[in-house]
Amino acid sequence: MNKEQIRAYIKVRIALNVQPKSIFDDFCTVLRDQAPSYNTVVRRSKLCREGREEVEDEPQPDRPVTETTPDNIEKVHHLIDNDPYLTIDEIQVEAGLSHGTTQRIVSDHLKLKKITARWIPNQLTDSQRAERFRICQENLAKFKQGT
Repeated sequence: MNKEQIRAYIKVRIALNVQPKSIFDDFCTVLRDQAPSYNTVVRRSKLCREGREEVEDEPQPDRPVTETTPDNIEKVHHLIDNDPYLTIDEIQVEAGLSHGTTQRIVSDHLKLKKITARWIPNQLTDSQRAERFRICQENLAKFKQGT
């Protein structure tokens, strides 16, 4: 059953004064693991009792489906290049994007993660790894000389 069929069934059963628990039990018997949750049945039952006639989804507000565009990815990349100490919240404000979109761009598209308050590549290249190893070896040698 699709969403509209489930909603239509709930609507009919509510019109017959059937309780949501009984409707939920019907779904569990017939649909088993594909049954809607009890909370969904209760919520849809309440909407039907309040007079909602439509079983289709309500239209969503006019906004872009996604803010993860190449321009926004480039904008976030530029912000981080200019200041690698920016937080997600600061990038969000600067770029004018939502928190989730900003987080998705940084982690999924730019493949960055925050370490010691700086954004660094999630996966280091071989040359980056070798350079970090060299610096650590130098620091270790300096530390041993100092003690």
